[in-house]
Amino acid sequence: MLYLDHAAGGPVRREVLEAMAPFLTGRFGNPSSVHTVGEDIASALEDARRRVGAVLGVRAGDVVFTSGGTEANNLAIAGIALGARGRRPGHIVTTAIEHDSVLAVCRYLVRMHDYELDVVPVDAAGRVDPGRIADALREHTAVVSVGYANNEIGTVQDVAGVVRAAGSVPVHVDAVQAAGWLPLAGTGAAALSIAGHKIGAPQGIGVLAVRGRLPLEPVIHGGGQERGRRSGTQNVAAAVGFALALELAERERTDAAARAVRARDTFTALVLAEIPGAELTGDPVDRLPGLASFVFAGTSGEAVLLELERRGIVTSSGSACAAGSDEPSHVLTALGLDADAGRTAVRFSFDRAVPPHPVALADAVTDAVAAVRSGS
Repeated sequence: MLYLDHAAGGPVRREVLEAMAPFLTGRFGNPSSVHTVGEDIASALEDARRRVGAVLGVRAGDVVFTSGGTEANNLAIAGIALGARGRRPGHIVTTAIEHDSVLAVCRYLVRMHDYELDVVPVDAAGRVDPGRIADALREHTAVVSVGYANNEIGTVQDVAGVVRAAGSVPVHVDAVQAAGWLPLAGTGAAALSIAGHKIGAPQGIGVLAVRGRLPLEPVIHGGGQERGRRSGTQNVAAAVGFALALELAERERTDAAARAVRARDTFTALVLAEIPGAELTGDPVDRLPGLASFVFAGTSGEAVLLELERRGIVTSSGSACAAGSDEPSHVLTALGLDADAGRTAVRFSFDRAVPPHPVALADAVTDAVAAVRSGS
């Protein structure tokens, strides 16, 4: 089987499992306990925090461990918005192609806390104009949230330009898809989210890096762990694994991206040349190294996926968070595609370590699309 759905999640690296193992067996204390066992675990947790901070270019105290990217996005947007005291009624700016965890928490703030929301459109390649962000700002804007790289079409945003356009308004960057592919330090963001299962760590662990002086209202309340920003006993084993996975991904990033770009560009060119009506979605240049996404006119994306799986290739039509929905992706409709075209989408997302053979993959895709179109 060839697994090409790494944008949804991948396996835990062996080195990461080995680093986690002691904290799942002999080193089992609670890091909040005030005895030697707890202090040992707390020391390991703080070491993981320091290592994550070093990769992200932030202080260790700016690193908040979460249960994943969704929680990190919720904590960033709701936490910053609700922590911006004196600005009520508040205002949020985001874009039309953000992950559901971003759009949903923005809608929650509108619905339950009377916030105002501006959703900035993107162009046909999924790019947001920083000038449109600046135009959307108001005197009471509490936070701007933008994805570094889109999980469905791979388009990479001009994050530095968005930060400049936002001026004094805090910018949250959803970097879940960018981690391991793009530089994470030096974005200028006030807050940045990452998920472990995209970089070789387990599911259920993530990080929000947030400037320490930025007021952040917690969304999970309890014992005041994570410096009062996220209550709950920390998953120390997963935090240790996350730190190692992030270090390894950053160390390998440049070479992995170069390998993936070569395979991606060859594969993309072959698909577009061999399959009539195939269209690449997203920016053709400023896109994630390991992601190629298409719409295939005259097909059903789900039918193409089934044909590919019969040929031993597993991939997806887009975000795993929207799996099973008959509605076209909001990302694709934001690009200007109609509903029928949106339902033909197929996304290929590569492993950083070993990209697929582009010629063999393109041949399989060509055969699968032909089979669906012929009804065979």
